[in-house]
Amino acid sequence: MPYTVTYRTGVKASVKEAKSWYKNQKVGLDKIFAVSLKGAIMRIQHNPEAFAVRYRNIRIAHPYRFPYSIHFYIDKLSMQIVITNIVHDYRDMEY
Repeated sequence: MPYTVTYRTGVKASVKEAKSWYKNQKVGLDKIFAVSLKGAIMRIQHNPEAFAVRYRNIRIAHPYRFPYSIHFYIDKLSMQIVITNIVHDYRDMEY
C-alpha cells in the first residue's frame, strides 16, 4: 500500500511560482513541469526508501528534465511521506 503525501507550509506556493515561471518561458511548459513533478512524487510514494538519506532524515528525489529537488521524509507510523521543500537546484542554498 502506498504512503499518503502531505506538504509542509510553503511547498505548494513554491511549485505555483515555478509553474508560473515556466508558463512565461513557453506555452505548455508549465504543464510538462507539473506532470514531471507528479511523476516524481508518485515514485516517492510507491518506493520512498529507494532514495538515500542525504541529511538528518531527509531524502531527495528529482523529477525528470527539470533542475528541481524534492526534499522529503518518511513517517512510517502514520504511513506518510512529508514533503518539506521543492527547490530549484541552482538557487542560493541559504534560501
